[in-house]
Amino acid sequence: MLRIIDARTGEPALAAPARRAPTRVEAHAPGHDATALRVLLVADLLVRALELDGTPAWALLTGEEERDKLRQDSAALGIRPFEDGAAAGSGPGTGQRVRVVREGGAAPDGATVAVAPVHPAEPDLTDPDAVRLALLERHHHARVRLDTPALDEARDTLARWRRAVADWARQPSRPVPGEVRDRLRAAWEDDLDTPGVLRVLRRVETDPDLPDGARFEICAYADRFLGLHLTRDLGAPA
Repeated sequence: MLRIIDARTGEPALAAPARRAPTRVEAHAPGHDATALRVLLVADLLVRALELDGTPAWALLTGEEERDKLRQDSAALGIRPFEDGAAAGSGPGTGQRVRVVREGGAAPDGATVAVAPVHPAEPDLTDPDAVRLALLERHHHARVRLDTPALDEARDTLARWRRAVADWARQPSRPVPGEVRDRLRAAWEDDLDTPGVLRVLRRVETDPDLPDGARFEICAYADRFLGLHLTRDLGAPA
């Protein structure tokens, strides 16, 4: 079951203790900068992890001051739309509330995920998928610097993985091995450990015992959480 580190206590907390009711995920992102975008990204990952666990989630955005630009840039990063938190009300049947906020921000009531800052404040969104991967390479409790080397490395990694996934898709499909599935889920259910998920994919990439059809299915499954469009190049010329 998905656990987060509650910023109020520093202790693990369940993100969805009420299994039959939706979890209300509130992204509190005042202003428009790279850290605000990271807050939305972490909230997006939280919603994805809940849904993969079979828990309905209600994603809300509160505190935005430059709403249109923030929503535009978050969409470019592959972050799915949030409802307007100010207009949404309490919502019927909500079983849990989790807020995602900037590190050092006001500590609201209820379980809270704190997101460390990103530098520089104005991100280069020329290649938004590379920005998303560069952010995922670090745990959300760790500061991130989106400098040229980090973005270049993310861009190269994405290009390599997408070529490989397109190649693996040409082979007969094989199921995701249970042990690999368990490692992926254990990572994202442990406080949204995106570096852990990426480490699993890097091992999958080089594991000589895995058939290519299984590699493809593993990447497609993991991408439901990561949102990196790893299958984008399927059908492209070899």
